[in-house]
Amino acid sequence: MEQVDVVAVMGTCIPERGKHGVHIAQRTGRTFFPAHRIAVSPDPVDEAQALAAWADGPGGAVVEFPASVAPTEIIGRFAHPTSSASLVGLVCVVDAPHLLDDIARDDYLVHRSPDGDRVFRARALATVTQIEYATTVVLINWDALSTPELSTMLALISALSPRVRTRLHPSPYDAPEQTTPLTAVQDRPGWIALLNDDFEPHMTDDRVSALRFQSVRPFHPARLEKLLDTQIEAGAFGSVLRSAGFCRLATRPGVTAHWEHVGSMLSLPPVSRDDELEDDEEMLAAGQDIALFGLDLDRPALARAFGDATLTDEEFAQGPAVWMTYDDPFPAWAVA
Repeated sequence: MEQVDVVAVMGTCIPERGKHGVHIAQRTGRTFFPAHRIAVSPDPVDEAQALAAWADGPGGAVVEFPASVAPTEIIGRFAHPTSSASLVGLVCVVDAPHLLDDIARDDYLVHRSPDGDRVFRARALATVTQIEYATTVVLINWDALSTPELSTMLALISALSPRVRTRLHPSPYDAPEQTTPLTAVQDRPGWIALLNDDFEPHMTDDRVSALRFQSVRPFHPARLEKLLDTQIEAGAFGSVLRSAGFCRLATRPGVTAHWEHVGSMLSLPPVSRDDELEDDEEMLAAGQDIALFGLDLDRPALARAFGDATLTDEEFAQGPAVWMTYDDPFPAWAVA
């Protein structure tokens, strides 16, 4: 059976997302499946794949996804060899005047997992990751912004996703969507590009900048929390809107955590243990490797502040047995 081409439409602004999904479908001759059709299923991605097979439009299907579904899940599931549909585009609809407010939100999206459990996803994280993994970002209501504001917004999107195609809507012309199937492995996010020394955003603005912080020394958890709560959150070095990468806490030696931060939301889930690495595997990070993005950043001062949150020479020399006695205010990691 021949695979059906699918364009996924994402966005945390529901009315605008739906309207643009209909617009894409009408313009490209695809069948439109709205979010409410798949949201009732315990597995929205599975439902989307099943519905796509019934598309009667010559171009395939346009599927609008609820904001609670992660773009990585959409990409991975459609790229699986058994998928009956091929994902040829991820369009993220962004309400331009509200983007910074959406990144600063601290509420959660909730959906049911296939086994019936409630799954919580930070709305701010959903907003940013949709931009990071999108093939096209569509800015709506952009005409409400001044020219400098629009320049900043375009540069911020380009920093978060350097390879994304950015389109203004309404626009005097319609650009064709990309039609190359997305593969399971994606390096589109700006933070991955920055850590790979491949960061070349195609739009820039004086207010928007990025910083890569690296250190072989683990963080002192108490000093890190103080930095985050009293300086980063307060905007002492400018507005740090997004940061991601890998880190280590001195109190939890031998474990690499994924640094995942948007606005006021931060999580540090463990992703690998040194003693579980195979012979042909490398550590994700020997210490800290974090990409930071923001507005009006004082990058030298920000780098110094993060450096001050790592162990001093004296603390480092004391070794893991002493490190594990330090105060650690971060949530404990669940151990299976």
